[in-house]
Amino acid sequence: MAQAFTSAPPLSARTGRSEHAGAILTIDLAAIRANYRLLKGLLGKVACAAVVKADAYGLGAARVAPQLALEGCAHFFVAHLDEALALRPHLPQDAALYVLHGPPAGTDAEFVASGIVPVLNSLSQLAAWTALARARGRALPALLQIDTGMSRLGLSEEEQKAVSEEPALREGLELRYVMSHLACAELVDDPLNARQLARFCAARAALPRAPATLANSSGIFLGPEYHFDLARAGAALYGIAPIVGRPNPLAQAVRLDARVIQLRTIAAGTSVGYDATWTAPAPRRIATVATGYADGFPRSLSNRASAWLGELALPLVGRVSMDTLTLDVSALEEGALVPGDLVELIGPHQSPDALAEVAGTNGYEILTSLGARYFRRYLDGAAP
Repeated sequence: MAQAFTSAPPLSARTGRSEHAGAILTIDLAAIRANYRLLKGLLGKVACAAVVKADAYGLGAARVAPQLALEGCAHFFVAHLDEALALRPHLPQDAALYVLHGPPAGTDAEFVASGIVPVLNSLSQLAAWTALARARGRALPALLQIDTGMSRLGLSEEEQKAVSEEPALREGLELRYVMSHLACAELVDDPLNARQLARFCAARAALPRAPATLANSSGIFLGPEYHFDLARAGAALYGIAPIVGRPNPLAQAVRLDARVIQLRTIAAGTSVGYDATWTAPAPRRIATVATGYADGFPRSLSNRASAWLGELALPLVGRVSMDTLTLDVSALEEGALVPGDLVELIGPHQSPDALAEVAGTNGYEILTSLGARYFRRYLDGAAP
């Protein structure tokens, strides 16, 4: 049972009032909790960790992680030591906190002092960690990552063999989990999934017996053979679709509404925005909205995306600029939209995944790019 604790502001503090902001980012903590319960239900008795790196994918780790702890989550992953140190005070004392990138040179002692557990990705990290353990006269906990096909982090096949055949390399290591990461889990029929699973099982068999973690969010949906002892739920917690080409079973956790700051009527032949990439084919009414690429709204959406007012799509015309974008609102009745009104950029009509498809990216990038200038409103009873 997770202990009670006090709600805290986001790690990167945002201040101000909603009426001061160009846009309002609403984060539904109840939806994130519901997504965790859904994923945990798929895992049965297998533990479900929460990946809250990049400030919980841009949504505020100090708000998100405590909510997941209340759901029984006892394992949390971040990418960097500084992320872990900032998050530690917001977690129950008995929660495990892991750093995916491992300890930067010279920081091993800081991990031990703060009770943060590194993921060891190389022989050099392993050597530094075990040297510290021997110096302190006790085994130190860590995860050991092996590369099974991502070619990014983790021990290569040759390094795995060395670790398995030379016990001295592991002296002082308290091996919490053997870990790897799936490269194509969102593509259920990709043959690399099965190859990585086979390589992972073979590597485990050669290493000292230890619990294992392989499945990321999408890997949870590949089936029980990928689940092992711990799954690492990340993007799925925040509503990102886990499997390409299938309906998304997860609740949307984010809404972005941006403020109209000016309206104008332009004549046929008038261009809009930088580089004059859009020209009005007839008289048009244009709304300027206070969100741009400095707020994480991609420039690649220029002339391609839409905003929404009620059930009506409002085409984005012209370039997305640093602080603004422009919409063709000619389909609205006169007076239906006035300066100060909000239009939906992400929400019921346009999920992060849908926006990402138009932008030529993925939902992960959309979420993690959400800007610091937004006024952030947390649902589920948490104060902004």
